[in-house]
Order: sequence, then structure tokens, then C-alpha cells
Amino acid sequence: MRLVITEPVERMEGPYRRRWWALLVLCLSLLIIVMANTALTVAAPAMTHDLGLSSADLQWVIDGYTVPYAALMLLLGAIGDKYSRRGALILGLLVFGGGAVFGSLAGSSAAVIAARAVMGVGAALIMPATLSLLAATFPRAERAKAITLWTATAGLAIAAGPLVAGALLQNHGWSSTFLINVPVAAAALVGALVLVPPSKADHHDPIDHVGGALSVAWIGALVYMIIQGPHFGWGPKAITAAAVAGAGLLAFVLWELRHPRPVIDVRRFADRRFAGSNLAVALFFLAVFGAFYYLTQHLQFVLGYSALDTGLRMLPLAGAVFVGSALTGYLTPRVGMKWTVGAGMVGGTAALALLTRVDGGSGYGDFVVPLVALGLAIGLALSPCTDAIMGSFPEAELGVGGAVNDTSLELGGSLGIAILGSLLGTSYADHLADATAGSKLPPGTLATAQDSVGAGYAVAQGIGDKARHLAEQAAAAGDPQQAAQLKQQADQLAAGAGRMADAVGSSFSDAVAHTSLVGAVILGAGTLLVAVLLPSRSQRSGKSTAGTDTETEAGTRSEAGTRSDAGARSEAGAERESAPSSAR
Repeated sequence: MRLVITEPVERMEGPYRRRWWALLVLCLSLLIIVMANTALTVAAPAMTHDLGLSSADLQWVIDGYTVPYAALMLLLGAIGDKYSRRGALILGLLVFGGGAVFGSLAGSSAAVIAARAVMGVGAALIMPATLSLLAATFPRAERAKAITLWTATAGLAIAAGPLVAGALLQNHGWSSTFLINVPVAAAALVGALVLVPPSKADHHDPIDHVGGALSVAWIGALVYMIIQGPHFGWGPKAITAAAVAGAGLLAFVLWELRHPRPVIDVRRFADRRFAGSNLAVALFFLAVFGAFYYLTQHLQFVLGYSALDTGLRMLPLAGAVFVGSALTGYLTPRVGMKWTVGAGMVGGTAALALLTRVDGGSGYGDFVVPLVALGLAIGLALSPCTDAIMGSFPEAELGVGGAVNDTSLELGGSLGIAILGSLLGTSYADHLADATAGSKLPPGTLATAQDSVGAGYAVAQGIGDKARHLAEQAAAAGDPQQAAQLKQQADQLAAGAGRMADAVGSSFSDAVAHTSLVGAVILGAGTLLVAVLLPSRSQRSGKSTAGTDTETEAGTRSEAGTRSDAGARSEAGAERESAPSSAR
């Protein structure tokens, strides 16, 4: 047996024997690129302190990863389809690992942002490659189960990121949260060479470079606008980005409609199952990433948990994702994806609605049920949607299919952090202004406290530090009258520090409740729209839908093969997936 597998999966007579081991490698690759985002939420305070990051710097440290990640996926997915999906995975792991090393050595905000952007490019190569290799390696009968495990891994990574980062920060600096990616990426790279078979499209059509470039332009501009506008104001930069995104999207659609071999056939979005699945993925990650953004802050700042304790307290979400994934694997073949996706979205809406009860007196116990409900919802809804999206593409375009799914995910996550994060900040600032009315707090100090919950507690701590300093002066004063005056001032400041801390905590809790209500309304409205879009089993029984069974998929592949003068190869691919169970 060769150490490095070289036989393409398309040339194998039956399903690849070590495909479940290959899935482990693909899930490991997925794990680090999702954790790279969520781990930063608990490492951010240490980075801010060491590098002197402003709020704008910190925002771009987080989002410098997202812009290239979202913008490049569609084009890089198409390139992976044409040349090598495994090659794209390996190159992505190298780029991602290199960016992680660069980030660990960075000594300035600009260097960290650049490192995160490099990691985002690597993630844009890895993410669509994992899904396309999964779909190419597994026969149709097993693909839904494999995708369920893939989506469960994504859910695990959301919760595991803060836990791993918190454990590292106990004894190491923030750079360790970058370096931890290097050995994992190296292990995934070796596993890709040894366990993941090569795969690429069976035709040699030229890549639609113009369409690819337009997709990079409009998606990149849209994500930039989503980040820039809510956080930094709707100035010239955000307005220009909005104009570029709108014009770019229009040009992209018109070009793709006219091109004989587009990077993606935009007519697919007229299919209700495909459109509904993409909308569900985007809405879910809008809710999940938005909620995750403020829940981690609440656990750390308001409830006072360390980074590690915060990660541990997010684990109920990860466990519930696996339970939900097991449930959807059992239920979807029996009741149809419309019901499991709908149930998941209703569960997600209920989870956000439960968070509207949060107030200044809430403890961790008030968050357990919403976390479990949200995890179950993720597990129930996401894998059927991903399976439907991937099933809509022929074998030759699996990389593009993975990119479409992942772009919906990233756009939804970006919108969630931008919309819900901006609303959270505004609501917190308003509640804090009301809570401190009449406190004689200087306007400049109040403005500082309104910047973020962390800044609010820093202001309260600063007042407390002044109180302690005055108390020390009172103890050392030789004049009893002066000592009494200093002690009185110290007591007043100490009481003011306590009231300020209470005001910050209650204001942020109220902001969490208000933001969760808006999130629940958005997800609830989206649930109704998705329910209308997704066809029922009875509606689909009378006609073939792409990706629903082997015969339909074979027909889709044949059509793709005819387009590329490779019909024979497409028919062979269909026969491979229709192989009898004894051959498997």
C-alpha cells in the first residue's frame, strides 16, 4: 500500500474503502478554521491589552479574517473543481498554518490584521474543499450521514474555540491561540495526503474568470459594508462599499446569465429547495454568531467568568448539536427536510426568545436552556440544508456547491455580528445613560463607559482605584479632620464605583434581552419564509429534484457531462454511485 494515495476517487470501481477516515481529516480541517473565529472572542481582551488595540483595531482583527474568507470561496471552489480539490485543501492548510505562525509573532495591530487576512485566504481554500471532497468520496446513500457529521463538527467548533483558547490563556499569552493551529493543520495536511483521495471535475472547461472576479468584488464589498457601516458609521467608505456591492452583484448576475459555462448558474436560485436551504443557513448563522457574540461577553464581563470557565459553560451547546444531528439523521428520511429544518428554526427562535428574560440578576442557570435549545436547533436544521445545497450540483461543480453553502454561512454570520452587535452596543449605551442619570458622572467618562461593557467595568474599576487611593491617604494623614474628609470622599467614591458596576451589568443584561428579542423576530420571520420556500415531500414526489436520489443525480451529472463533451464519464460516475450494496 502506498503511503500517499494517488488514485483519484473518480477512477475507483466502488466507494473508497477508507472514506470514514478521510471524513475525519476533512472534519479536522473544518474544525480549525471555525475555531479560528470563535477562539478570538476570549483572546481579544489579552490582545487589546498587549498591543494597545483600539476598538476599531480589534474589530478588524476579528473581521480581517472574514472578508477574504467570504469573498474568495466561490472562485477558489471553482478552481479546486478544475485542478484538484485535495490540492486546494493542502494549499489552504499551508496558507492557514503560515498565517497562524505570522500572527503569533505579530507585534502590532497591522501585523495581526494582515496575519488574520492570510488565514482567511487559507480558510477560503479549505472550507469548500472539505465539502466537495466529502461529496465526491461518499456514495449518495451515505452522503447525508457524512454531511451530518460535518455540520456537527462545525457546531462543536463554535463552542470549542473559547474552551481551547481559555485553556491556553491560563498559562500562555494570546499568541498561543494562533500557534495551536499549526500542529492541527500539519496533522490534517499529512492526513489529506495519506487518507483523502484526489478528486477533480471530469471535464476541462475553462474557468469563468470574469464571473469569479465579479463574485470576489461584490461579496467582498458587501461584507466590508456589513462590517464598516454598523460599527464605524455610514460614511464614505461604507457607502462606497454598498455601491460597489450593488453594482457588482448586478454585473455578476447579468454576466452569469449570459455565460455558457458560468462559475455558478444563478438560475438555481429559482429552485425553491435550493433557495430555501441557502436562506435557512444564512439566517441560522446570523442568529448563532450574533448570539455567540454577546453571550461570551456576558459570561466573561457580567458574570465574571475566566476565559476557560466561559469556554466550559458553552459546552452544553456543543453537546446539544450532536444530539440534534443524530435526531435529524433519523427524522429527515422519514418526515422530510421541510419539517426538520422548520423544527430547527422554531427551536432557534425559541432559544433567542428565552434570552429576552435575561436581566441584571440572571445567573448562568438562566443561559443553560437557551444554549441547549440553540444547539439542538443547529443540529436539526443545518445538515439537511447542506445536503440539499450539495445535491443541487453535479459532480463537476462540487467545489462551487460547497462554496455556495459556506458563503451563505459566512454572510449570515457577518450579518449577525454586524446587525445584532450594533444593536447591542446602541441598546447598552442607551440603558447605561438612563441608569447613570443624576450620578454627576463627567460626560467624557460616561462616553468611555458607553463604548463597550469592558470599558464600562474599566471605568467602574478606575473609580474604585481612586477610592482606595484616597482611603490610603486618609490612613496616612496626621490631621484627624483631613483624615475624616478623605475617608468620607473615599467612601463616596467606593459607593459610586459599586453603583457604576451595577449599572454596567444591568445595562448590558437589558441590552442582551433587547437584542435577543430582535434576533428572535428576524429568525421567526425567516422561519415562515423558509417554510414557504421549501417544498413538501408530496410536492416533490411528482417530479425529480436535483440531488434527491441516485437516478436524478445521475441525470444531472449526465447533463453536466454533455455540456463538457464528457457524457460517458458522467454516466460511469452515476453507475459508480448506483453500485449494489455488495460492492460497497
